[in-house]
Amino acid sequence: MNVVFHEDFFNVYAADPAAAAGRLEPVVDIIERHVTFVQAEPAAQADIEAVHTARHVQRVRQTGLYPAACLAAGGAIQTAVLGLDQPAFGLLRPPGHHASADSAWGFCHFNNMAIAIQHLRRRQRIESVLVLDIDLHYGDGNVNTLGKVPGVRIFNPEAHERRPYLEQVAAELAHHPVDVIGISAGFDNHVDDWGGLLLTEDYFEIGWLVRSASQKNGGGCFAILEGGYNHDVLGANVLALIEGLNQPG
Repeated sequence: MNVVFHEDFFNVYAADPAAAAGRLEPVVDIIERHVTFVQAEPAAQADIEAVHTARHVQRVRQTGLYPAACLAAGGAIQTAVLGLDQPAFGLLRPPGHHASADSAWGFCHFNNMAIAIQHLRRRQRIESVLVLDIDLHYGDGNVNTLGKVPGVRIFNPEAHERRPYLEQVAAELAHHPVDVIGISAGFDNHVDDWGGLLLTEDYFEIGWLVRSASQKNGGGCFAILEGGYNHDVLGANVLALIEGLNQPG
């Protein structure tokens, strides 16, 4: 599988858990034997401004975080484009699902998922999308930027037990066939992370469910990294999702 990545994502760009030193190195160590890395490239300003206001872009510039956020947004676009043909994963940071058009919080700056989806829509590559947000935290930025976009559906599972959670995901995928499925792939709901809910094998199952649905739909699928803060388990969880996405349905 193609994994979009750049060594600059190793850089500590802020004082928050998503930007912490040593967060992505274990992921790369675990997945590198199983994937093909594609170097991320910065997003075009037009792609960012298709989602965010000029005022918000300027605020991000003033913080000095524009290069990092722009590279993550560009990597998300590449991941989504690759995902139209074969499943792809974006190993990116900063994350994005708490970024709205004119504001951001929760370690996010630009909404990577929204920028990627709008890139595909503006080029008429897709008409319908399901954004599956499996992060522990509700993706308010995804909803605020994409919730009223024609053809876009956003789903945040709400169950507080493992099997009902996975059943919700399966039901949503079965009931809403789309051209592409994008996963806002937060891993902070793992039993050894902040949420304490999902097992590593559950991320494999989610990946397999998404791949199976995309094949049934005749469409594509991709995932981009959001949360996940226990460095000891993040790599195994990412690999599990990748292997699930890579498993033919």
